[in-house]
Amino acid sequence: MIISRTPLRMSFVGGGSDMADYYRHGGGMVVSTAINKYIYVTVNKKFDSGIRVAYSQNEEVKSVGELDHKLVRAALTHLSIEGGVEITTIADIPSRGTGLGSSSTFTVALLHALRAFQGRHSGAAELAEAACDIEINVCAEPIGKQDQYAAAFGGFNTYEFLPDETVKVTPVVVQPQTLDTLESNLLMLYTGITRSASELLQKQGEGVRSDLTKRQALDRMVGFCGDFRAALERGRPDDVGPILHENWILKKSLAQGVSSSVIDDWYQKGLSSGATGGKILGAGAGGFLVFYAPREHHARICHALPQLRPIPFQFERFGSQIIFFHPAN
Repeated sequence: MIISRTPLRMSFVGGGSDMADYYRHGGGMVVSTAINKYIYVTVNKKFDSGIRVAYSQNEEVKSVGELDHKLVRAALTHLSIEGGVEITTIADIPSRGTGLGSSSTFTVALLHALRAFQGRHSGAAELAEAACDIEINVCAEPIGKQDQYAAAFGGFNTYEFLPDETVKVTPVVVQPQTLDTLESNLLMLYTGITRSASELLQKQGEGVRSDLTKRQALDRMVGFCGDFRAALERGRPDDVGPILHENWILKKSLAQGVSSSVIDDWYQKGLSSGATGGKILGAGAGGFLVFYAPREHHARICHALPQLRPIPFQFERFGSQIIFFHPAN
C-alpha cells in the first residue's frame, strides 16, 4: 500500500494570471501558500486485474477506458497502468468547488501515489508539470497552473508563469515573526457554497482575451504580487490587508459571478468588524472567505457572520509527500 498526502493552498494575489490566455502574452505571477489541510490518496495492488476507485462514488471496472472519473482515467493512461490497482481518496475538508485548489491537489496526490506504486521517485516540478498536462491538455479543463505547483512544492512561494510555458518558483523569505503574525491574523470562513471553478475561469479567460480593461485589471493584480511580497520582506504584515482588498475589488471585475450580493454583504460586515481586507479564495462565487484582521478582531467578525464557519489552519512548509510506503510482494 502507498499513501500520499498533499496540501491544499491559499492564494493571495495574482490569481488568474496563471492561465494561458494571460501569461503567454508577457507572463503571470501568483503569491500563495500551502496550508495544513490535505488530500490523501491510497493506492494498493488489487487481487485481480481490474480497477477499483473509491471517492464520493465507487467504481469497479475491468479496464481504464471504462472509468467515469476522468482525472483517474487520464493519470492511469499517462503512467501506462492498465489494471490490478485499487485507489481511494479522502480530504480533510470539503474538496469540490471551495477555492483551495482541490482538483489539482488531487491530481498531484494521485500521480505521486501511482508513481510510488510503480517504484518511481517523483520531484515536485515533475509532479506539477504532469498534473498540468493531464488537467489542461488531456482533460481540457479551462484552468491555470498555480494549484498544481502549490500542491507539489508546498511552502510560501511566488510562482512566475512565463510565456515559454516554464514556471519559476521562488520562496518568500521573511522573518519567522512576520510569517507568524500573518498566519495569526488571517481568518478563514467556510461559506457553505460550492460552485464550478471551471465555468468561472472560462468566463474570465474569455474576458481577458476580448476586453482590454479586464486585461489591465489583471496586470494590476500581478503588480500586487511584488507589493505583497515586499510588505512581508519589510516586516510589515499589516500592509497586506489593503493589498488583498484592492486585489479582490479587481478580481470581481474580471467576470460576472465572481461575487454575489450575499458575498458582498458578508465581506462588508467583515470590514466593518475590523478586517482591513480579504477575498473569496479561488475562482470566486463561494467556498472559503478569508479576511486579514488583527487577531483581537476575529471574535467580532465571527459574531457578525454567524452563518459562516471558522476553519483554523496553519501554513504548510512541505508539498506532496509519500507518508506510507509498503510495496506489494
